[in-house]
Amino acid sequence: MTLDQLPIGKPAKITFVRGEGALRGRLLDMGLTPRTRVVIQKVAPMGDPIELTLRGYELTLRLDDAREIVVEAEEAAAGKE
Repeated sequence: MTLDQLPIGKPAKITFVRGEGALRGRLLDMGLTPRTRVVIQKVAPMGDPIELTLRGYELTLRLDDAREIVVEAEEAAAGKE
């Protein structure tokens, strides 16, 4: 599943960041790296952008960018360990 599909309040871990060049570099620079825990806190009234909590701070991200981040819900991740 990608980050844009994650329900509000459900924790997940980033498994992979897609994209190329500047976009991928920008996402990684913002702390959206594999094994990072993220939670969607809010969605704008029109659905875009979304607000996430990760690494102790809030980040607002466009849905187009969120589609480049592959996540795994924490319950599913815990079951594989």
